[in-house]
Amino acid sequence: MGKYFGTDGIRGCTGEWPMTPEFALRLGYAVGTVLGQQTSGPVLVGKDTRVSGYMFESALEAGLSAAGTDIALLGPMPTPAIAYLTRTFRAAAGVVISASHNPYQDNGFKFFTPEGDKLPDAMEEAIEARLEEPMGGLDSHRLGKAERIPDAAGRYIEFCKSAIPARSELRGLRLVIDCAHGATYNVTPQVFDELGAEVDTIGVQPDGYNINADCGALYPEQLRLRVLAAGAHLGIALDGDGDRVILVDEQGEIVDGDEILGILALSEQTDGGFFGGVVGTQMSNLGLELALGAAGIPFVRARVGDRYVLEELRRNGWHLGGEGSGHIVCLSHTTTGDGTVAALRVAHLMHRTGTPLSVLRQAVRKYPQVLINVPVEGSAAQLLETPAIKAVVEQVSAELARNGRVLLRPSGTEPLVRVMVEGDDAARIEAAAERIAEAIRQALATGQVDLQALRR
Repeated sequence: MGKYFGTDGIRGCTGEWPMTPEFALRLGYAVGTVLGQQTSGPVLVGKDTRVSGYMFESALEAGLSAAGTDIALLGPMPTPAIAYLTRTFRAAAGVVISASHNPYQDNGFKFFTPEGDKLPDAMEEAIEARLEEPMGGLDSHRLGKAERIPDAAGRYIEFCKSAIPARSELRGLRLVIDCAHGATYNVTPQVFDELGAEVDTIGVQPDGYNINADCGALYPEQLRLRVLAAGAHLGIALDGDGDRVILVDEQGEIVDGDEILGILALSEQTDGGFFGGVVGTQMSNLGLELALGAAGIPFVRARVGDRYVLEELRRNGWHLGGEGSGHIVCLSHTTTGDGTVAALRVAHLMHRTGTPLSVLRQAVRKYPQVLINVPVEGSAAQLLETPAIKAVVEQVSAELARNGRVLLRPSGTEPLVRVMVEGDDAARIEAAAERIAEAIRQALATGQVDLQALRR
């Protein structure tokens, strides 16, 4: 990670550096200057439904224009839609103004290359370097122009529908879709409605402040209750920018990203063979790895973040990967996590086979997994090298042996250390995770860690 870029672009609390209009202006200028040296075409700018999106959109647009870059404004659109439209418009880049699943107080910037991929590290470094230099100025005739794209939503809806075979439909399927009052509110329900499903909705009245508020992929309880009350076949919960999805089966049980990956891969295997393997992450449940292995499907783990899943997919020449949080990359159709496309593929499988989701999910037996977030100040990388912490991790790993695993990692978006322990005994792993978390807290409290180094 760089000075500003984390694992998924730039993110922070609105009004606090770097999420200020001044920074957005400078960022637009830096992006326009760096990209202007490498490619032509406009920069596409989309956003989710946060109230601060209007401010950041205007500031970013001004900076891009000052660098001589044309801008195409898409309005509220899901992150995967920006990735797709960046490719189809032959744009120089795509920018999403969003903090994904975070509350409305936060915002951020995600970037896509002309191919619809996340920016490579070298380009992020070049943008950060340009941010440290003074802004210049251009004559009026060299400034970039801005235009709005009125049919962006319709283009993305047709793209999503093309993820299943032509002439396929979903008639007879009752769905509840929770759009988290976010960027999918005006597109995802239409996708399923146009395919003939009976659609009920939650979270489709954004007001700038209610994005992700007790709804969506992070808070699926409201969806679960609605599915049961409506007798629906499937519930679909998206996050604020639409790049992740969590499902609810007809019995009201939550189905996460690991299970979705298993369902999609194993169904392809049943239909005639799965091509290649599946990419998960360090956080992917051990049950997914075992289920795929039993079917002869290779599985590898990438770093957390859909950009790293994508890199590993391309390295291996595979097409399916994702995260337990619900980022599902179907590389044969998308270049980033797309909650709508992933949900559509599962819904189509249910409709085509007549198999309820509660039955499909049985293909993956998840291991109990405990995740504890321990707050720290600044970077956590040095913290994880503390001898006392490493000793506890080694002890727990030895105790679990082959029946579980331990993972410690710094969050890429928040000042946290994430402690994950999984195994076949829920009570045992919960106690183990708390032992490690307490060791981290003690190391911070007793001065075993150089806090000044951490803050740097």
